[in-house]
Amino acid sequence: MKKTVTAITLAVASTAAMAHTGTGAHAHGFLAGFAHPFTGLDHLLAMLAVGAWSVRQPNAKWLPATFIGMLLIGMATGAAGLTVPGLETGIALTVALMGVLLAAAARLPAAVSAVMISAFAILHGNAHGHELPQTVSAVGLLAASLLLVYGGNLLGRVSPALAVKASGAAIAATGVMLAATV
Repeated sequence: MKKTVTAITLAVASTAAMAHTGTGAHAHGFLAGFAHPFTGLDHLLAMLAVGAWSVRQPNAKWLPATFIGMLLIGMATGAAGLTVPGLETGIALTVALMGVLLAAAARLPAAVSAVMISAFAILHGNAHGHELPQTVSAVGLLAASLLLVYGGNLLGRVSPALAVKASGAAIAATGVMLAATV
């Protein structure tokens, strides 16, 4: 329980959804890219939630790797200039939906889980792709994303089910708040 409370406290203490400032602040290399997912509550919570939720999915140990792979594809689409309408709202809604899935301990068929996780990752990746002019920044972002998704996976494995559900409810509420402020 202490670990879960600590994780929630750290997540809430992060800055608000400011990951997509449009200022190109992540053009400074690996460390800037690595820091990026930790500076936006939307990305931090989405990636932790994906990891934690994937633990409870039947036959879906590959979901975290799917998220990371599709994140890379999304980054490529953003770097190529593809703009997704309503991107920020969509990202906030991914946080809300992942929170609901965690809170409800929802189990989905593997194919549905894969499509949903892929879509979420492409949205998050697309936003990052617009802001990462250097390949080395993208590598840093992928490394941090890997740590967050698999860190969430670990939290999902070691945390009591009630703590995961409570975290999910908090993540869902945060996602709704983020969507309301976009």
